[in-house]
Order: sequence, then structure tokens, then C-alpha cells
Amino acid sequence: MSPKVIVWRELGACRGLEPGMFYPDEEDDAAAAKAVCQQCDVRIACLEHALASREKQGVWGGATERERRRIIRQRRRTA
Repeated sequence: MSPKVIVWRELGACRGLEPGMFYPDEEDDAAAAKAVCQQCDVRIACLEHALASREKQGVWGGATERERRRIIRQRRRTA
């Protein structure tokens, strides 16, 4: 793992919180995780990591799996 990755993960607002809240059973239950992400200083780095590594589950950078797929599709269209 590169030092850059370690740094943003150590600075995340989610650090020390219950990991399960970021892996809700239903997308509709992601509000609590998204609220944490909205106040996070490394939200963009987290989201970019999830997009680049194609994270399949959980809330990353304030986006659910469905929202991340939408972002990827939009980026492909504008590239």
C-alpha cells in the first residue's frame, strides 16, 4: 500500500466509527454514512479510490455503489 493511500485513510472522518454503518443492507439506509462523508476532509480522495478500484460494496466518499456506477458512466461519456 502506498504512503499516499495510508495518509487519506488515516484522516477520514469514518476512522474509528462502526464499519457496518458504511455497508448498509439497502441503499436507502446509507444516510448516516453519507452524513459522515459530507463532513470529511478526504471525501474526494476516498471517492476517487473507490472509483479507481471499482469498489463493489459500501459507501465510499459519500457515494453508494449505484451512485459510483453512475459517476463512472458519466465520466466515460464525457471522456
